[in-house]
Amino acid sequence: MKFIQPKSENENTFTPIFGRMFRRSIQLNLRLHAAVLFTCSALLLPHTAMAGGDVEVDIYELTNTGVGGNIGTITLTENEHGVVFTPQLKKLSPGLHGFHVHQNASCQPKDDDGKVVPGGAAGGHLDTQTTQHHGLPWGDGHDGDLPALFVNDDGNANSPVLAPRLSLKALDKHALMIHQNGDNYADDPLPLGGGGSRFACGVIEVK
Repeated sequence: MKFIQPKSENENTFTPIFGRMFRRSIQLNLRLHAAVLFTCSALLLPHTAMAGGDVEVDIYELTNTGVGGNIGTITLTENEHGVVFTPQLKKLSPGLHGFHVHQNASCQPKDDDGKVVPGGAAGGHLDTQTTQHHGLPWGDGHDGDLPALFVNDDGNANSPVLAPRLSLKALDKHALMIHQNGDNYADDPLPLGGGGSRFACGVIEVK
């Protein structure tokens, strides 16, 4: 009689779970690398600044009581490829930080069921097409989904990013938001790219 050894519980459950986790990790890494390559390539293209000039946005740390100290500026420049965001920021933790355009022209805190949310008055991501999902900066998600900001080991952010779907006119009277964590340009495994808490903010005023 042939003896068939039963599969262990780990063998039945661990392998497919590991496979899904591995595929998800690969997909997220591809998204991150694609965003970086897209931004670098687009910024190297020949371009001509549009009439009207640059827009400089002051960026402030967020607190439970309002805006805190100034941590620098982000300059917005429109050209035929979209809008370039050039940061001159300090006092950030090294690594990638979620970076988005939010709906309202405010960086004030907001009460959410008894909990104060710093920068909560800025509302959610700018989403003029009501897509209701977070995606790649050149994709079909929120208009306000931007490439993540890179912060060097000294806590400074100086690397520009490109938003190909935006114009300065569309950005007027909205807010720029920098989050504590990075951004995987998806709503999985965490919503809104996993950016977490709102760390710094500035109101955009196009004159």
